[in-house]
Amino acid sequence: MTQPALNLQNVKAVALSVTNFDRAIKFYTETLSLRPAFEDGKQVGSHLGHTVLLFKTDTGTQPSANLNPRITIETADAVAAQANLRERGVVIADPVQSYGEAKVGSFLDSEGNKLWFCSGPGPS
Repeated sequence: MTQPALNLQNVKAVALSVTNFDRAIKFYTETLSLRPAFEDGKQVGSHLGHTVLLFKTDTGTQPSANLNPRITIETADAVAAQANLRERGVVIADPVQSYGEAKVGSFLDSEGNKLWFCSGPGPS
């Protein structure tokens, strides 16, 4: 039986835990010279190529030298991807929700890592 394509396209965003949002903005834009990323007219992070680094103060985790970023994978249609993931027996950790025009959800990989997926406009 052939399963429909998930249409996973690329890494759209990586969320980084930060304790001081303004300090993170200054470091990434001034020190690293990365272009600011905006969502709904508000800076949310910085661009690194086609990927957005989202600075998050509300993740429940502290910045760490250990692996801890949140990765968001872009797909053509998050709702369809969610249905397809469920058909494959993948655990949906956070059902797709709308954030403005963007649709975002998450699933667990085989090891229990949470990976996010999205479609539609996001940070620009």
